[in-house]
Amino acid sequence: MTWEAWEFTVTDPYLVEVTNASYGFEKGDHSYTVGVEERDGLAVPVDCECPADEYQEEYDCKHKVALATIGGPTVLNAAIEYESTSRNRSTGSEERADTIRADGGKPVETDDDCDCAFLSGLPCWPCYRDGEF
Repeated sequence: MTWEAWEFTVTDPYLVEVTNASYGFEKGDHSYTVGVEERDGLAVPVDCECPADEYQEEYDCKHKVALATIGGPTVLNAAIEYESTSRNRSTGSEERADTIRADGGKPVETDDDCDCAFLSGLPCWPCYRDGEF
């Protein structure tokens, strides 16, 4: 049985939004940003914007504990390795690092890279997008 349900969202480099989803439709009121840093080669939660972390120096807040124990190394390392959207100051345009892809794959640049043969007769996204199916 779980008393609290947690959701984790890496929002920026070294920052994770930790949400106590146990509050249901009010969970947005129970969401705090936890800072992460690397210490001795390990990613660890170091600070939280919640009142408990601010005023209780003796104990870690439950958001940091949840991130360390439930989110664990996967979420913590994702925060360390995250590359955020940045603004190009000269043009004002947004740029996104292409290192993370939803399918975990590589961008398809040429027809030689087409993966349609592996998709049981379905077109891959570049072929579908370009009308080549």
